Amino acid sequence: MISINYPKYPFKIQKEAGKDCIFDPLRKAWIVLTPEEWVRQNFIQYLIQVKQYPAPLIAIEKTIQLGELKKRFDIVVYKEDKPWMLIECKEANVTISEKTLEQILQYQQIIEAAFLVMTNGHNTYGAQIKTGKLHYLQSLPDYKN
Repeated sequence: MISINYPKYPFKIQKEAGKDCIFDPLRKAWIVLTPEEWVRQNFIQYLIQVKQYPAPLIAIEKTIQLGELKKRFDIVVYKEDKPWMLIECKEANVTISEKTLEQILQYQQIIEAAFLVMTNGHNTYGAQIKTGKLHYLQSLPDYKN
């Protein structure tokens, strides 16, 4: 498991149509504040502030075609114009399980990132893919190396 110490961030939260919304600085939009969105926004701030991943190279909730199905990944970090890290976020009370791994591996068939990460905000697991095998990580890789 990867230990994450989330940085403080002045999230902007407001009510819209009776629902709490959070301002996403990367999408430059107000997003309904679901428990999963809270995890996603905190993890993004960790990537940017702590790991120094470049914000313009982080894509959030983009649609991909998986056979006949349209799916949306949570986060992809790009490096050298290619997907470098695929991240699946779950709300805090959802256990990261075999089902989560199966989901991210489905997306990986299309995205082909070098790193896979799954988090529920409390527990974070990651792996690097080398020669078709998962090599589990103790920490997230530095972006610059």
